[in-house]
Amino acid sequence: MTKVKICGLMDKETVDATCRFGADYIGFVFAPSKREVSAELVRQITKDVPATIKKVGVFVSPTIQQLQQTIAIAHLDFVQIHGDFPTERVDIPMIQAKSVTNTQNYQTIADFLLLDAPPKEYHGGNGVMFDWQAVNLNQLPQIPYFVAGGLRPENVQQALCYFQPFAVDVSSGVETDGQKDLKKIEQFINQVKEYDYVSTTR
Repeated sequence: MTKVKICGLMDKETVDATCRFGADYIGFVFAPSKREVSAELVRQITKDVPATIKKVGVFVSPTIQQLQQTIAIAHLDFVQIHGDFPTERVDIPMIQAKSVTNTQNYQTIADFLLLDAPPKEYHGGNGVMFDWQAVNLNQLPQIPYFVAGGLRPENVQQALCYFQPFAVDVSSGVETDGQKDLKKIEQFINQVKEYDYVSTTR
């Protein structure tokens, strides 16, 4: 079954609702962004999150010390890294975000790969789709991968059909006027569940 990551969460009400709707991963941004949060805040707003739902910290070119400190304070389960990827490992699974271009090399030492649109104002969460056909699926490393970049309830099933990914990742696609929209979050997750159900009952 396809996993769902809802990223850029900033308050407990949205975190709790997102968990209730059935998300598998919830993401928190620890880099310059309109969605940036502190490690202390994340620890507070995720205190009721079930252990089965994984907390992902999103970073841009972090040092290993920044990662370790934030993991310890926010009680993260995964880290997602855009930009420069550290040469050292941390003790939790690592996701490397790569911008899709015609010349991109997708090889990675991370545990997971995330395909995203090239950066604009921020490294992620810009609501921009990339050219899906620019990705040669046969050249991707043999590790689970996430697909992000401009996904929303209206197009996520198309992305699932094209990529058959391990997980899909959304932030701005479930927002209204720059704020997380609970109705859109629920719709997005339901679209993924519906696709999986139909695929397994054909």
